Amino acid sequence: MNNKEVKETPHIKPNGVEIAETILLPGDPYRAKFIAETFLENPVLFNDVRGMLGYTGEYKGKKVSVMGTGMGSPSMAIYSWELINVFGVKNLIRIGSCGAMQKDIKLYDLIFAMGAATNSNYAHQWNLPGQFPLTASFELLEKAKKVADEKNYKVHIGNVLSSDVFYNADETATEKWASMGILAEEMETTSLYMNAASAGVKALTILTVSDHMITHEQTTQEERQTAFTQMVEIALDMVGSS
Repeated sequence: MNNKEVKETPHIKPNGVEIAETILLPGDPYRAKFIAETFLENPVLFNDVRGMLGYTGEYKGKKVSVMGTGMGSPSMAIYSWELINVFGVKNLIRIGSCGAMQKDIKLYDLIFAMGAATNSNYAHQWNLPGQFPLTASFELLEKAKKVADEKNYKVHIGNVLSSDVFYNADETATEKWASMGILAEEMETTSLYMNAASAGVKALTILTVSDHMITHEQTTQEERQTAFTQMVEIALDMVGSS
């Protein structure tokens, strides 16, 4: 679909600006602004509805977009669904922060979400006769690992927890998930991977550790907006090398 022909959705109004087939999706709209202004050539704003900033520009001669998605699976669900089903986006790369659950994972480490456990009920709407595995696109995961290796960036690859709960009343939840080898917790991959699977497009979550759920170390809000550049470089170089 040529997304130039689509005027708007209730949440995205590009005003004729093209949304690229590959998009980076940070949760924080100000991180999207930082990425556009720092890494992209000729970035153009395509959305500011509800303050959810989105830009399209070029990286190494390839069109690429970047847009905030907000916090949690419902917010990601809305934006990723519209980007996929209305604007024709084919490759969605979430670049976000997470809380580490394993002692050998440090602040600022990179995590690729090969799969995701979840406590969300988002998949219920498909009425599937069983549980659906939330998995990344192997093609995007393979590209990301190749770029990380070329840059000599250490990454952890495995399962994360995509949770609907930030402040958990169950104080034993982290320990239980960690005992199953879960690398980290975040809040958006459930709906991203479900929407991508349903539409037959590609998605990958790349995370930077912003805090540690075992040691209780944490980064600042300013660092989360501007200092998590390694995952941005990986995502953009995936686009530039395609």
